[in-house]
Amino acid sequence: MAEEKQFRLEIISPDRIFYEGPADMLEIRTTEGEIGILRDHIPLTAMLVPCIVNIKNNGEVKHAAIHDGFIEILKDKVVVLSESCEWPEEIDRKRAEEAKLRAERRLKSGDSNLNMARAELALRKSLIRLELAGQSKS
Repeated sequence: MAEEKQFRLEIISPDRIFYEGPADMLEIRTTEGEIGILRDHIPLTAMLVPCIVNIKNNGEVKHAAIHDGFIEILKDKVVVLSESCEWPEEIDRKRAEEAKLRAERRLKSGDSNLNMARAELALRKSLIRLELAGQSKS
């Protein structure tokens, strides 16, 4: 019985319900590191960092980009609240490459007024998008 090993997964962003359905496993990155979640995982609430999530269900794997947020893990349900979420086909590769170049220029500028954390986050998000789109040039 496949259903017994599944849990309910909801991934929600401010503008849409990104994913809602069953999952066998979820792989996601928190501020503490990458975690794999199965049904009956210990309850947990954690902050997320920009990452590629893997949603495994009945032998299929879906990949998506998640940009910051929170995760709440319950016995048979996982809720991800994210600033934004994207499927690979939703990513504009050219725009992501331009964002990467802008972020790299800002970081190399040496500007003392630069918000380093914000620039590093922008770079991380663009790299996640490029990786998901299969265009990462690490």
